[in-house]
Amino acid sequence: MISRLIAAVTLAFAAVPALASEAMPELKVTTLDGKAFDLAAQRGKWVIVNYWATWCVPCIKEMPDISNFVKSRKDVTAIGLAFEDTDVADVKTFLEAHKVVYPIAQLDPTEPPKDFGAPKGLPTTFLIAPDGHVAKRFVGGVDGKKLGDAIAAGK
Repeated sequence: MISRLIAAVTLAFAAVPALASEAMPELKVTTLDGKAFDLAAQRGKWVIVNYWATWCVPCIKEMPDISNFVKSRKDVTAIGLAFEDTDVADVKTFLEAHKVVYPIAQLDPTEPPKDFGAPKGLPTTFLIAPDGHVAKRFVGGVDGKKLGDAIAAGK
């Protein structure tokens, strides 16, 4: 399963250009609780778009940091994108043990969101500015300090 995921990520990433800082990507997904998430509806807030997987140790490590950061700021929201070929029930079970305050959607690694594409590695986090442009892309783990510094630099 992991080799299939790696092949899908490699193939999908090769077909998608890197996001420019001025890009205003679209993202419409259905969260695991059945609600619609539309990135455009989040305008006016900083949005953390976080690609992760249940088997990714750095992803698991950063989830509480992202959750705490979102809880501490009224001007920030987040969406977690579970990027793996796993049963939805398994992802939900994982989230029972690793609770977060932001919604989670599961993506098919063979069909990543057009404007974001497949991540180069996991975790990958995009920080979207209140006007909708990509302010920063992080490949690797993030924490509240990195996120806060990026927001301060983008104001």
